Amino acid sequence: MSVWHANGSRGGLRFASLGSGSKGNATLVSDGESMLLVDCGFGLKEAERRLARLGVHPRQLDALLVTHEHGDHVRGIGPLARRYDLPVHLTPGTWLSGKLGRLPRTHWITPQSRFAIKGLDVDAITVPHDAREPVQFRIAAGDRKLGLLTDLGHPSEHVRQAFRGCDALVLECNHDVRMLAEGPYPPSLKRRVGGRWGHLANGQAAALLTELGLDRLQRIVCSHLSEHNNRPELALEALTPLLDGDETRLTVAAQDDGLDWQAIH
Repeated sequence: MSVWHANGSRGGLRFASLGSGSKGNATLVSDGESMLLVDCGFGLKEAERRLARLGVHPRQLDALLVTHEHGDHVRGIGPLARRYDLPVHLTPGTWLSGKLGRLPRTHWITPQSRFAIKGLDVDAITVPHDAREPVQFRIAAGDRKLGLLTDLGHPSEHVRQAFRGCDALVLECNHDVRMLAEGPYPPSLKRRVGGRWGHLANGQAAALLTELGLDRLQRIVCSHLSEHNNRPELALEALTPLLDGDETRLTVAAQDDGLDWQAIH
């Protein structure tokens, strides 16, 4: 099935966010002929509503990809898969968490491996996060590469190697260190979020971007911002100095509004 976006164009690598943050995450990726939904932390009706806002019907989806089993990433995976008979790609560890219920069709992901869904090549990258067998994804159509990199406590060496050379990057900017320290979370949760198996702070995201290199990056999306421990302006403030005044490459995926279709040229 050919995928037609709201602007009527077809072809090229594109991505959009249904929403990103503590309450739910989901990302669409399409090359114009196929379409993937990476994670779905929204219930069925809400997911359908957010997909429709982006001009997509669930029956246009070729597959669901799952990074890990936390509720803000999988709440809608089972319901969507069962309602529309969609295949789900996930690691055995994520499946064994028992959080997804019955799935009509499963495809096992082997971390540090590549698989193809129609014209899209998907690399599954192991990340340090407090889940059973978490991965993040690098998705390519031809020579265009999109990196999806959230939910990691620190950028390990193999993560840095895997995400170099992307044309666009959806990057976790989960928290501001000071807001987390002074915020409402109990000490144990603060240690988890800020630890090496938790989430990236704004400053860590900026340091990682510097290591990855910015010359090729057309779009950088600050993602998975904490509702209580971050603000969009703080995430942008941390990353903007790296762009030599070219702020047009930088944006934020919001919890409520997500992010409209972004084209990678």
